[in-house]
Amino acid sequence: MTTNVHVHLFYGADPRFYRKGDEIGCLYGYHHAESEQFALTYSQDARESAPVRLVRRALKAALGFDLIHTVRNRAEILRSDVIWTHTEQEYLSVALLLLLNGRASAPPLLLAQSVWLLDKWQSYGLLRRWVYRKLIARADVLTTLASENAQLCEQYFGRKATHVYYGLNTGDFPPQRPHAWQAHGPVRIAAIGNDRDRDWDTLIKAFGNDARYSVRIATRRRIPAKLRAANVEIAPAAGLKKARELYDWADLVLVPLRPNSHASGITVMLEAAALGKPMVVTDVGGLDDYFSHRAASYVPPFNAPALRDAVDKLVAAPDAALAQAQVASEELLSRDLTTRQFAMQHVRITEDLLRRRASPRGRRADDALAARAPRQSRGGL
Repeated sequence: MTTNVHVHLFYGADPRFYRKGDEIGCLYGYHHAESEQFALTYSQDARESAPVRLVRRALKAALGFDLIHTVRNRAEILRSDVIWTHTEQEYLSVALLLLLNGRASAPPLLLAQSVWLLDKWQSYGLLRRWVYRKLIARADVLTTLASENAQLCEQYFGRKATHVYYGLNTGDFPPQRPHAWQAHGPVRIAAIGNDRDRDWDTLIKAFGNDARYSVRIATRRRIPAKLRAANVEIAPAAGLKKARELYDWADLVLVPLRPNSHASGITVMLEAAALGKPMVVTDVGGLDDYFSHRAASYVPPFNAPALRDAVDKLVAAPDAALAQAQVASEELLSRDLTTRQFAMQHVRITEDLLRRRASPRGRRADDALAARAPRQSRGGL
């Protein structure tokens, strides 16, 4: 039998339009799971006027999830066997939809992947936490991209979470083992990222207004004018071509971070490893789940001198810097940190869920869930 899997992504990730013409499939690589066993559909973006877009975004900001986008895709969600989500912004709204549209038998299985939720949890009020717990309880499996987040799931929700490993699109960044490395003068430092946990302050304190370093930061985040420096160039991260040009220019790639639990910065680390660039990375967020301390120079958070010292050590020892980059390249390949493997982890989790559902005990659990679900029509909210 074919299992119908619906991949519910954020508004803007519709595979019909995202990087149209590049033939990359689905963002994050879920399309690699397509097979005779698994038939995939994806959330679709509806055309909307500016006022409607404003209302949808305002409601999303208030709720913490995009309910309107989910309701628009309710037909595909409700007819599916399994739903995969990429962040809590998707699975919380899907869980609400499923609870309000209870199916009498074999309701869709929900894989709920948390990214930023656990970092924010303590800042939420009692009512929001109560509502979110009710919605999280509807998920059949909790997944995270970092072991630290998995531990927090158990701490906050009393449930074990499965750690899945994020992966690189090797079509965009074909892995290439480095064979030589030598820094320029001044040393070329690249830092890329739009994540809220990037620590641009510490990066600029470490290298700003020092002629020994040339720094390029690619981000859409606003950096205060007081942090600007003559040797630091700041520009938006504008597409794959610009990112590749920045990596090609750089001697080293830096990933400066504030403490977090969700592996912030892992995309840049994967790309730098594929391109053979030595890395200096803040030691937070479970990034060493992916790359060992032999594959990157890890430094404490908020420590500008340590960040600068790590760069200086690599520059002073080109052979050691090359060896580090080679280890990162090898770990990328040996651990198969690719979008294909990311998708196949979801396949294995789903296969396990389906086997458990097929067992007598699993069927009884489904019957109990259906009995508790509100009786409403399939037509919507």
